[in-house]
Amino acid sequence: MKLATLNDGTRDGKLVVVSKDLTRCCAAGYIAPTMQAALDNWARVAPELELLATDVEHEAVPCERFHERQAHSPLPRAYQWADGSAYINHVELVRKARNAEVPESFYHDPLMYQGGSDSFLPPRADIPLGDTKWGCDMEGEVAVIVDDVPMGVSVEDAASHIKLIMLVNDVSLRGLIPGELAKGFGFFQSKPSSAFSPVAVTPDELGDAWKDNLIHLPLMVDYRGEPFGRAEAGVDATFNMAQLVAHAAKTRPLCAGSIIGSGTISNKGSDGGPGKPVSEGGLGYSCIAEIRMIETIANGEPTTPFMSPGDTVKVEMRDKDNHSIFGAIEQTVVEA
Repeated sequence: MKLATLNDGTRDGKLVVVSKDLTRCCAAGYIAPTMQAALDNWARVAPELELLATDVEHEAVPCERFHERQAHSPLPRAYQWADGSAYINHVELVRKARNAEVPESFYHDPLMYQGGSDSFLPPRADIPLGDTKWGCDMEGEVAVIVDDVPMGVSVEDAASHIKLIMLVNDVSLRGLIPGELAKGFGFFQSKPSSAFSPVAVTPDELGDAWKDNLIHLPLMVDYRGEPFGRAEAGVDATFNMAQLVAHAAKTRPLCAGSIIGSGTISNKGSDGGPGKPVSEGGLGYSCIAEIRMIETIANGEPTTPFMSPGDTVKVEMRDKDNHSIFGAIEQTVVEA
């Protein structure tokens, strides 16, 4: 099934069930008023939401037109947002550009940071930027939402706790990252509010595209109206989403509604080296930093600038029949 949160003027919005083709929705308030309420009681309410989803498909209940621009991120705020590093190719490129080796541990012990989860951007909201020197970048990713996950969960059991899947634009301020990491405490100001796709879906909704706890479809990132990235989310993943969930829960339980991200989706080139831009027949990139690293490796310095006011980014994923699965994140950078 597909779920969304509509902006009804309240902080957490109202939960709706969305039709598979993303054209219609039905309020689910009599089952659960909000997405968080549904996740808090998932075992009980999920079957009821599934029945409503069936009725929506059969047009057996009153529906309204679903407008993606009226949607919040599925969780407008969350108890936890932790972003991982499933695609080590991205890390390898960043390290190679500064002549640094990737520690061996990165290949079996995921990187993960805890992001701000108190205020996510709606999927069609502008990205406010205080200073272009901050180096505003998008990062196209996949994210999962879990129910209550016990501390020390195994990877096998972690998979059963993945209840919803969505896309994310993890906004990063690259110019602030080096200074923050140099302090030894990690990201904070360099990771402003992220935006998630208008719709979150249950794993079964993806059919055979959800395999081994990864989506086996390309992530479509358009920048300034042109194809920028078509990276395959099921390729070159060092870790799958269940492994990232288990990693996050190693020393503490995860509360229902916690969000775990995949990190920037990144593929190697067909020759095993750095990937090529979409314009040159490659799969492109899911963030600007990656093409800048490739430019640095090839030419000694980057030439692609980071985002400025007026720049647009779109993040979407389509099924094998070219139908949008999650709706689209479409954002414009604006002066804060």
